[in-house]
Amino acid sequence: MNKIKSLKNLLALGCVASLLAACSSTPNKAPVVERGMSSSNEVYVPPPTPKQVVKPVDSARGNYVVKRGDTLYRIALDHGQSYSDLVVWNNLKNPNDIKVDQVLRVAPPEVNGAQPVAIASSSSIEVKPLSSGPSGAKVSPKGDKRPYSESNLAELQKPDGSGVAPVKTEVAVVKPQEKSTESAADVDAVDWMWPVDGKLLAGFDDKNKGLDIAGRMGQDIFAAGAGKVMYAGSGIRGYGNLVIVKHNNSLLSAYAHNKTILVKEGQSITKGQKIAEMGNSDSDGVKLHFEIRLQGKPVDPSRYLPAR
Repeated sequence: MNKIKSLKNLLALGCVASLLAACSSTPNKAPVVERGMSSSNEVYVPPPTPKQVVKPVDSARGNYVVKRGDTLYRIALDHGQSYSDLVVWNNLKNPNDIKVDQVLRVAPPEVNGAQPVAIASSSSIEVKPLSSGPSGAKVSPKGDKRPYSESNLAELQKPDGSGVAPVKTEVAVVKPQEKSTESAADVDAVDWMWPVDGKLLAGFDDKNKGLDIAGRMGQDIFAAGAGKVMYAGSGIRGYGNLVIVKHNNSLLSAYAHNKTILVKEGQSITKGQKIAEMGNSDSDGVKLHFEIRLQGKPVDPSRYLPAR
């Protein structure tokens, strides 16, 4: 009996020893790494790649996104540019077929990517961009590239019998057109006059954007200032037969609802020159709608016209 009890005790002790050994062994798990600690067993999981963000077109950089109802004529007027210039700058085959969300250039393109060339002078070296020739090829010296020195310049200027013209010390230069800014000098440079005699029907406000002046059918309309005809036609809805005169880089004037247009696009005109006859095209009555625009934005003409 005692032997049986002793055997049971030995078996119980063996089970306890086995359990203790199991508890003290290392479990088959990945190591726990505290935040901020590094370990050779860590697996780096890269963060998800963020979606590309499409930035809106910055109109200040010379671009415009076409909206529903826009026409090329209207876009040109609103940005103080010539309709024909917009056609050229955007390489438009059909100017009447512009699409919603289409991006158009509404400012003169700058000269980009031109290779500079050293131009010799008596005191210093001036670096200017090269212009393009009639075929689009860059006007640049042919041959190997050499650092500037008096000896290298003299050598390059010698005819070598290869049919290559010698390098000239003067080259044609196309300078990027500077962005026009609202300049007091531009505003003051225009000598203004009233385009027509008549009763003022409506003044400038957010809706009218100009002055409405009454008159009779066929009455003479004169250029309010010297400039060049930027537009002459009837392609802008709400203006009828319209003449737009560009006076300088900042200012233009518009003459709407004419019966007859007497000038052509590109024509230079003087202050007081007859440019149209009053009418009621696209209007509810005979009148002249006259606008002055600064940087393409309508401004109150009474601020510029002389008092009467």
